[in-house]
Amino acid sequence: MEKIEHIGIAVTDLEAANERYAKLLGKPHYKIEEVPTEGVRTSFFMTGDSKIELLEATDSTGPIAKFLNRNGEGMHHIAFAVDDIKKELIRLKAEGFTLINEKPKKGADNKLVAFLHPKSSNGVLIELCQEIIK
Repeated sequence: MEKIEHIGIAVTDLEAANERYAKLLGKPHYKIEEVPTEGVRTSFFMTGDSKIELLEATDSTGPIAKFLNRNGEGMHHIAFAVDDIKKELIRLKAEGFTLINEKPKKGADNKLVAFLHPKSSNGVLIELCQEIIK
């Protein structure tokens, strides 16, 4: 794993959270993107070499809506940048981690993504991210 790519934070109101994090970080978000397949609208802030991703549910049955209903707003996941997501999934499965996604899928911010189940990573949802090369 190369670095922490981003930290995902589930929010109930993306516009209000954007204002709050712009004040906190001293700069505005650089992108808002909807990912219909995940039922989420995201907003990204740069912070050094990493990012903060704010996640607002757009589908009441999607994973972010379920998380917010269970836990309220807060940290949702930590994402790590990887060079080869398919190889990393094979390696992590062999190391005993439980994969939520056996195969990577298209995520926000021009990334292929896959998740590890929090039960296998001390209660933290882990996302693997690989830049999609065009």
